Amino acid sequence: MTSMTASITLHQPRRLIVGAGTIGDVGGLVSDATSTLVIATPITAGFIERLKLPGKIEIFDAIPGEPDVATLEAALTTARRVKPQVVVGLGGGSVLDVAKLVAVLWDSEQTLADVAGPNKVAGRNVRLIQVATTAGTGSEAGIRSLITDPVKGAKIAVESPHMIADVAVLDPQLTFTVPPAVTAATGVDAMAHCVEAFTNKRAHPMIDGFARMGFRLVGKYLARAVKDGSDTEAREGMMLASYYGGICLGPVNTAAGHAIAYPLGTRLGLPHGLANAIVFPHVLAFNQPVVRDKTTEVAEALGFGASSPDALLENACRFCTDLNIEMQLSCHGAKEDDLAGYAAEAHANRRLMDNNPAEMSVADVLAVYKAAY
Repeated sequence: MTSMTASITLHQPRRLIVGAGTIGDVGGLVSDATSTLVIATPITAGFIERLKLPGKIEIFDAIPGEPDVATLEAALTTARRVKPQVVVGLGGGSVLDVAKLVAVLWDSEQTLADVAGPNKVAGRNVRLIQVATTAGTGSEAGIRSLITDPVKGAKIAVESPHMIADVAVLDPQLTFTVPPAVTAATGVDAMAHCVEAFTNKRAHPMIDGFARMGFRLVGKYLARAVKDGSDTEAREGMMLASYYGGICLGPVNTAAGHAIAYPLGTRLGLPHGLANAIVFPHVLAFNQPVVRDKTTEVAEALGFGASSPDALLENACRFCTDLNIEMQLSCHGAKEDDLAGYAAEAHANRRLMDNNPAEMSVADVLAVYKAAY
């Protein structure tokens, strides 16, 4: 694990607004804007009036669950027509990721290929406001965006401080209508961000603090939010957990759990949160012997014990099934013959696999898929 003397750089939104009804503050913060582009989905576009935006408003709402290169190009085409002074991301992680890239690319000579990887974005000339409507990815907090390359069937990762939001809004009222199944899966995804950063080879004491706050909030509030979607306290607690997870992603990032989950999204078409929820217990148990104390801390925060990897796996799976998450890949359309291909692809994702505290072979990754099958 990284020592306190290791260097670390932390990026956060320039302004964070938290609380019920705070979406209404956005318009006043950009009162001088004459042209705004809102990136949304057909569902989250229903919240646009609550933003109280001034001037001309254009909406791009063709954002699928796993946005790909074509999605981004369509959004950029709209932006180049609109020439916005402000870009607003209004939605979950997919929407917020697209909004970041639109904000930095629409008036730039750079392409997605030019900026893929860390610190290649030249700059940004528009204001970026990120309004989260789910509690999962924490994308509103961070400097990273993921877009699917349909040809390679892999995620293209772009990371740059130029993609940090000028304003991030966490309004729990926007999550009241998120269905229980989505609340559960995205909540486990938020927890996975925190846990994977906490147990990471690159873990840092400063980020550990954010991670602890995140997974403790999940342990306290996720079941409540699933049971009663209008529980404002629980919804706000989960939005904070998601935000803390997003902070963890920048300087530390995730590890094997997310690497193993990605093919389930790009190849099988599972929503990102659900894919991570299915994988999470298996990787947590696999890593336990290497990060025993931290794993025990996670388990206790979630309300169960971690006496052995087998017991931990059983308890962590029960935590998820108690949230009514279907944990078997076979029930989500996976084919057993495809698992080896998923394993090879996940293992090749060294950007994340190299962060994992325990070394994993291709066979180890395949064993995770088979156990989850």
